[in-house]
Amino acid sequence: MVAAPSIAPSDAPRRGRGGRRRLTPQRALFFALFLGAPLLLYILFVVWPVLQAIFYSLTNWRGLAATPEFIGLDNYVRLFNDGIFRQALVNNLILLIVLPTVVITLAFVLAVLVTVGGNSRGQIRGVGGANLYRMVSFFPYVVPAVVVGILFAFIYSPNGGLLNGMLGLVGLNPGIGWLGHRDLALWAIMAAVVWSLVGFYMVLFVAAIKAVPSEIVEAARLDGCGRFRLAVGVILPMIRENVSTAAVYMGIVALDMFVYIRVMTPNGGTGKSTEVISRYLYETAFQKSQFGLASAMGVVLALVTMLMAVIVLFGFRRKDS
Repeated sequence: MVAAPSIAPSDAPRRGRGGRRRLTPQRALFFALFLGAPLLLYILFVVWPVLQAIFYSLTNWRGLAATPEFIGLDNYVRLFNDGIFRQALVNNLILLIVLPTVVITLAFVLAVLVTVGGNSRGQIRGVGGANLYRMVSFFPYVVPAVVVGILFAFIYSPNGGLLNGMLGLVGLNPGIGWLGHRDLALWAIMAAVVWSLVGFYMVLFVAAIKAVPSEIVEAARLDGCGRFRLAVGVILPMIRENVSTAAVYMGIVALDMFVYIRVMTPNGGTGKSTEVISRYLYETAFQKSQFGLASAMGVVLALVTMLMAVIVLFGFRRKDS
C-alpha cells in the first residue's frame, strides 16, 4: 500500500481557535483592495452626495451661504403647492407609463421577427433580411440624444418641417406647430425617444432570445404553436428577467428626459405642457439659485425612481413564483 502524502504544517490553511481562518497580511490586503476601495468610492461618490442632497433639501440654501438655515420640510410643502411642479410630476408619470410600454413592446416584436419570425418550416430563423433590419433599427441609438432632439425639432418645425411637408403631400393641414401645441408636444417628444431607443432594446431582446434553447422552440412549433403564441407563451416567459431589466432602464429614462425636453422645448413647452422634474430642477437651481428647493425636487425624483424599480422587479418576481 502506498501511504497518503502528508500535508506539511506550512501548507495547511492557517486557522485560529474555533476553526476560523486567521487574517493574514495577504488576506487583509486582498479585502482592502477588492472590497474596501470600491466601498469607499461608492460611499464617497454615491452615498455622500445623496446625504448632502437630503440635508440641503431641508434648508433654504441659495448656493452661497456656508451655513444654510434649516427650515425642515418647508421645501417639500412648497413643492406640492407649486402647480408647475405638480404638472411636471404628472408629465413624468405619463412618460413612465407610455415610454416603457411602447419601446419594450416594439423592441420585443422586432426581436421576435428577426430571430424566430421566419418560415415556420425547417430551421428556426428570422424574416428575410433580418441582419439588415438589426443594423438599421440599432442605428438611431448611436446618435446622441442632443442630436436626436435637434433633428426632431427640425422635423416638427411648422415652417418647412419634414412631417408637415409629408402631411401636405397627402392633402392634410401642413401648418401644425407640433412642439408648440399644448396637447401634441409631449407625444411628439415621446415619438422621438421611441425612435431613438427601440433599436437598443431590440438588440438586447435578440441576445436573450438567442439564449433560449432551440429544443423548446422546436417543441412548441411541433405542437402547432403559431408565431403569436410562440412569442407570448413560450419566448416571453423565458426572457422575463431581461424584460424587467429593460423596464427599469426605460423607467429611469422616462423619469429623466432632461436632454430631450431641454433641446426640443427649452422652457417646458406651451403652458408647461412638456415640463418634467429634471428640467424644472435645473431652472430652479441654476437660474433662480434656489438650491435647497432644487435638492428637494431631486429627492422626490429619486424616491419615485426607487419606487418604480422596486415595483417592476418585485412585480416580475411575483409572476415567477
